[in-house]
Amino acid sequence: MASSRRLRALITNDDGIDSPGLWALARGARDAGFDVVVAAPHVDASGVGASVLSVRDGERTRLHARELPGLDGIPAFAVEGHPAFIVHSAGRGWLDPKPDVVLSGINVGSNVGHAVLHSGTVGAALTASLHGWRGLAVSLDTVWPPPEQPGWDAALHVLPEVLDVLLSGPDGLVLSLNVPDLPIADIGPLREATLAPFGAVRIRVDQRTGDEGDALHSAFIEVEPGEAGTDIALLAEGHPTITELQPVTARPGVLATR
Repeated sequence: MASSRRLRALITNDDGIDSPGLWALARGARDAGFDVVVAAPHVDASGVGASVLSVRDGERTRLHARELPGLDGIPAFAVEGHPAFIVHSAGRGWLDPKPDVVLSGINVGSNVGHAVLHSGTVGAALTASLHGWRGLAVSLDTVWPPPEQPGWDAALHVLPEVLDVLLSGPDGLVLSLNVPDLPIADIGPLREATLAPFGAVRIRVDQRTGDEGDALHSAFIEVEPGEAGTDIALLAEGHPTITELQPVTARPGVLATR
């Protein structure tokens, strides 16, 4: 990590450039002393995981300079690509200087359990680790559909403590932070959490036949908080949760068991 300059933070998300949660996270990073640049998908890209898909015109992916509310003087771009594509591009020559950390969010809705595999918010943070950068995914555990004014301040209240953990860790560290959408006075202490078996909701998919042919219809099914100490259970108790995530790794010995 550089010590003679301010650390640079790339702020991204999967809800898109027009998400107030993104703007809030950028303000939080700025207030924490980072040199901030914002780059996020031009449209909602929720659920894309670590996809590096972009809208290509030959070898080009379009980006659009933006001015964001409350972020005067901070460079910001809407990119026609997924969050992990944005992070990967930052490490392959686009941004100079490159970021030291990637902060992704604030996501509308929690990212919990092993279902974080599907999250574009988490995918961006994990992609940061491939470049040796620290990554943090920040999510707000809102009701669904979300309220008109989610409690971004709740997440920003916890952010400084979590940034201290992130910056004191090794290069490539990836953390996932989930914060309950509660008044700050009602938020419990930060707790380290294990991942629940799946996620906060499951989706049931049925095939139906109608006038326009066959289609798959999805319906959300809520999941019970489950085992104590998991991210879902601790959030239900009012605790912000932090979990270290690991990028894809190889496990040796698969042939030794034969």
